[in-house]
Amino acid sequence: MEPQKFSITQRIKSFKYAFEGYKYLFKEEHNARVHLFFTILVVSCGFFFQINLLEWVSIFFAIGLVIVTEILNTAIEKLADFVSPNKNINIKIIKDLAAAAVFTSTIIAVIIGVIIFLPKLTQIL
Repeated sequence: MEPQKFSITQRIKSFKYAFEGYKYLFKEEHNARVHLFFTILVVSCGFFFQINLLEWVSIFFAIGLVIVTEILNTAIEKLADFVSPNKNINIKIIKDLAAAAVFTSTIIAVIIGVIIFLPKLTQIL
């Protein structure tokens, strides 16, 4: 079988799948909407406090880390439910580990936010 030729049109069309994933994530997953709310809040605070370039990089890295782990957690949960719709201790462990990844990334993001914004908040109070 001959490999497919590169097509910019096909590459652009392939983004549709990613956007469908975002649509599902933010429509169906409550925690993803909570993360989106805090993303908007933190970015707004970044503009308000006029954070520097390194702080922006840190903030967007933290936001990306949380969103990526939330996406992977959702994918793992959906796959696990498909593979084993009945209660299964091994599936529970897998889901708990995926949830722990999201929780860990969220804690890291909160720490980064505190490091960046707490000194700025204390200056205005």
